[in-house]
Amino acid sequence: MLVGHIQEITRHPVKSFTGEQVQKTKVMDYGLYGDRSHAFKGKNGKFLTITQVPEMVRYQAAFSGEEALDQYPEIQVKTPSGNVLTWGEGAFQEEMERLLKQEAEPVVYHPAHIPLGAIEEENILLVSDASIGELTKLWGKELDGRRFRQNLIISLVNKTPFLEEQWFGKRILIGNEVELEIKRHCERCMIITVDPSDSHRDPSLLKTVFKERGNHFGVYASVMQTGEIRVGDQVFLKD
Repeated sequence: MLVGHIQEITRHPVKSFTGEQVQKTKVMDYGLYGDRSHAFKGKNGKFLTITQVPEMVRYQAAFSGEEALDQYPEIQVKTPSGNVLTWGEGAFQEEMERLLKQEAEPVVYHPAHIPLGAIEEENILLVSDASIGELTKLWGKELDGRRFRQNLIISLVNKTPFLEEQWFGKRILIGNEVELEIKRHCERCMIITVDPSDSHRDPSLLKTVFKERGNHFGVYASVMQTGEIRVGDQVFLKD
């Protein structure tokens, strides 16, 4: 059954940096190509994220070349001041020292395999356009969808908010190749309170999600069949 089409595809080459919207990408067995492939760990061995350093969200990371399975294209990082730096170069390392304000170990996973720990929950996070629209109404403020750090936005045929939550345990087919199994709710945390444009926090959004949605927004999916997806691909719910 046709349930919608892919409206947006977003991957995050650097964990907790703002990601990049792409027109097409490979779906690997771990999720979107290169998603959360680069990260930083603190002294305790845990990932450094927006939770500890909200200003991380003001840095935007993007791959600067074609996807390859032997090595990643260069990652270009746009800083809040508008400078564009390259991951791993001296100027980038100096910028990260100023940003993170602690000893941090850069971590890079191979394009063929990113462990679940980098993504922390599941392979892919998706939401629907109807759900974003309804939460905007519930919150009563303009909503920047980047707060939710989803991989896919599905534009639904049936504009029922939170319809995707009825798909738990079922599979969706995207285009002609990719198959995902919808697993469970995404339980939200303080990260959604951080405005991607200026890193200012507004706790009222998390309070709204907690009150109106039981702290759930978006759904997690596991990759069952790899392949390539594009913006505009049709999404089918399998029987």
